[in-house]
Amino acid sequence: MEAKTKMDYLLLSFVTFAPAIAALILLIVARGDDADANRVAKRFALSATTFTFVMSLFILAQFDPSDTGFQMVEETEWIMGFSYKMGIDGISILFVMLTTFMMPLVIAASWGVKARVKEYMIAFLFLETLMLGVFMALDLVLFYLFFEGGLIPMFLIIGIWGGKNRIYASFKFFLYTFFGSILMLVAMVAMFAEAGTTDIVRLMAHQFNFADIDVLGIQIVGGLQTLLFIAFFASFAVKMPMWPVHTWLPDAHVQAPTAGSVVLAAVLLKMGGYGFLRFSLPMFPVGSAVMTELVLWMSAIAIVYTSLVALVQEDMKKLIAYSSVAHMGYVTMGIFAANQQGIDGAIFQMLSHGFISGALFLCVGVIYDRMHSREIDSYGGLVNKMPAYALIFMFFTMANVGLPGTSGFVGEFLTLIGIFQVNTWIALVATLGVILSAAYALWLYRRVVLGELIKESLRSISDMTRQEKLIFMPLIAMTLVLGIYPALALDLISPSVEALVSNYDASLADVRSHAQAVVTN
Repeated sequence: MEAKTKMDYLLLSFVTFAPAIAALILLIVARGDDADANRVAKRFALSATTFTFVMSLFILAQFDPSDTGFQMVEETEWIMGFSYKMGIDGISILFVMLTTFMMPLVIAASWGVKARVKEYMIAFLFLETLMLGVFMALDLVLFYLFFEGGLIPMFLIIGIWGGKNRIYASFKFFLYTFFGSILMLVAMVAMFAEAGTTDIVRLMAHQFNFADIDVLGIQIVGGLQTLLFIAFFASFAVKMPMWPVHTWLPDAHVQAPTAGSVVLAAVLLKMGGYGFLRFSLPMFPVGSAVMTELVLWMSAIAIVYTSLVALVQEDMKKLIAYSSVAHMGYVTMGIFAANQQGIDGAIFQMLSHGFISGALFLCVGVIYDRMHSREIDSYGGLVNKMPAYALIFMFFTMANVGLPGTSGFVGEFLTLIGIFQVNTWIALVATLGVILSAAYALWLYRRVVLGELIKESLRSISDMTRQEKLIFMPLIAMTLVLGIYPALALDLISPSVEALVSNYDASLADVRSHAQAVVTN
């Protein structure tokens, strides 16, 4: 058999593995743990992530939005008959860009780290490679390795550099996400057994069996497709995370260092949404249709419930973590609305949430570095001493609420339009969530920033440094640009989303006609 090789482009692999190569260089070359060695490690990691971002711009420049297939495909034989296959389309391109854009800011935000700096930077560099791999892999085995591999650096980041309950939080994060993914692995084996391939492109074209089956006396509507959907759903729902499997996220956020929280909120949560768009809708359309009602109501409950829980939080990080779960509820709702506006809105919301939630965690990091407290009651009246901080924090609070003119508004608006076409009751409940998000966000801002500066401990607090302001500038720019001119992102994704929706609708139409034919016969 002739070896399959298609490596005309090596750009994707180069961008994916550049941070890992930088991490290996740092591991081998860097010596010592003094201030100079730490400074070199930080600068090297910042240079590596910036270089990766610059290289990813070439991917963006070469990307053709009108082509709805996979582009810049790299394929070669790998181990045990599996192939190494990478490629991007309109659904994955923005996630790749989000990852490479955020990582230099994450490294810059880690400048205050003093313990095991070299190892800290290596963990983040490896994490970037694994995250990029998830969004570019076009083979099931490769996808799974990248998807699961990302657990390890994040587990170490929380477990080594986190807060006082870091061990509990890191194990909870690991076990939740790992158990979810075991079901996905079983489903992948079943997919390989039926389709005879692990190639994601071929699997998307393959029609899995949807005839009803009996499992332990329970009739499964949609048969194998529904079972595969549930297995993948278990993994992606934990990763998002969706209610009720969201409880690991607040713990992980509270204990993680600032940079860890930023990566977790900005990129890692998006893998679940990406998984739904890459696997659930195109490969298991019948399973998705069967489970849609359940997923939509789970999303609606998540939006309202976690918003109410956010209202009573005393820890700033916990409040923003619950806010993330609520915002991801809009994402899953938009995806399973399975129409153009819903999915466009969901992808846009994920991108926007990456910038806004990442920035909010950085805002908490700024005052935590000064006062070493995340309790809301420890603050109050910061506007008197930190006017620049108060302004930036207000901007991202408003963006999180979904103020028109910011990217947060566009994503929420589109998902609500998408869901309104499918189920008006769920749209109504989700809109209630918008009001609640304003309540907890403004309540947080009021208690931390506004009012009189009463607490003695805050009298000596200093405003943001030039370096801190510089970290926020790109995030402010992206939030504003996407809020004012959303076509910048939507034009890239819309053709691929349109193709996804039409294939999904066509698959369901085929099933209906098949069912009618069976009935008439």
